[in-house]
Amino acid sequence: MIKPRIIVTGATGKTGSVVVSELLKAGYPVRAMVHQEDGRSARLKAQGAEVAVADMSDVERVADALKDVQRAYYCPPFDPYMIQGALAFAVAAKEARLEHIVVMTQWLASPSHPALMTRQHWLVDRLFSMTPGVGHTIVRPGFFADAYLVTIGSAIHLGVFPWIFGGSRNAPPSNEDIARVAVAALIDPARQAGKNYRPTGPELLGAEDMAKAVGRAVGRSVKVVPTPAWLFMKAARMIGYLIDVLSGIRYYIDDHKRGAFELGAPTTDVLDVTGRPPEDFETIARRYAALPGNQRTLGNWFREFAQFMIAPLSPGFKFDRYDRELRRPFPSKPQFATESKVWRREHAIANTAKPAVPGRDHLPIPATSRGQRLEF
Repeated sequence: MIKPRIIVTGATGKTGSVVVSELLKAGYPVRAMVHQEDGRSARLKAQGAEVAVADMSDVERVADALKDVQRAYYCPPFDPYMIQGALAFAVAAKEARLEHIVVMTQWLASPSHPALMTRQHWLVDRLFSMTPGVGHTIVRPGFFADAYLVTIGSAIHLGVFPWIFGGSRNAPPSNEDIARVAVAALIDPARQAGKNYRPTGPELLGAEDMAKAVGRAVGRSVKVVPTPAWLFMKAARMIGYLIDVLSGIRYYIDDHKRGAFELGAPTTDVLDVTGRPPEDFETIARRYAALPGNQRTLGNWFREFAQFMIAPLSPGFKFDRYDRELRRPFPSKPQFATESKVWRREHAIANTAKPAVPGRDHLPIPATSRGQRLEF
């Protein structure tokens, strides 16, 4: 039996690259859609994927990429033109008569969120749910474990774990678990069509919990260092975060502090969909600690120390000016996720649930399954 061809957008990214790898292992023909050919796309070819080069907003190139494709993993680019790209993909998917699309959006997706990207993610959810003749599954993870481990070099070399989220918690999933949920939905669309999932890690963790897990992973004592958001933003810019990403993160810090990632978490989605328990934070941290750039060498220590000292003096982004020059729309009554009735209804959060506040004792929140039918 010939297996359907599956296209993977964002194929060189954190989840897309794993989706490609897992599908190839399962014997599916994979077309990897990339923005440009480079060393990363060459590695995808070497694995056995066919590579298609296309800008997500280029309707004709996207249509070419979808020829002879039956299913798709769609991971929207994090840029101001997300909706244009999603619409181009939806038009091409309908014309190509795709059977099924697995769409990656966002835990916080809601219609009046102050972050443009988050409002766009909410619209992307609806766009694909309204595309006639094409089945869809939506995957909405919160902050990945990757987001907390981007500073693991500080833990390894300096013994510190920077933290900007107050007393709130998260059950962060690994890139690999998120990708495996998407792969399961691509392999069995008849079972997964019309469902949405919020993959998480196995347990809620706060700053001290994560620092201890990282300490065990790197083999030394690691201390939580409360860090102001402005310093984090400068450090993030230094290591290459784009302004569009940080433009959203400046709001997500507040979402995190308000407890948006712990309401309804952890879920059982990873186990329910993949049949495998989710990876715990320490296991993920050990993988990051083993990367060459995090090894205990004099050069890596010097780089971490230099970044630690220079970050406060480095320039930041001028978000207000950026928003003004792009003429970005802004809701008349912006609402963070936990304030939004729409978000709470779509995440099945009871209105009696209280968001987290720094220093509060947390009540246990049972694991939930989110494999529910979409009701738009």
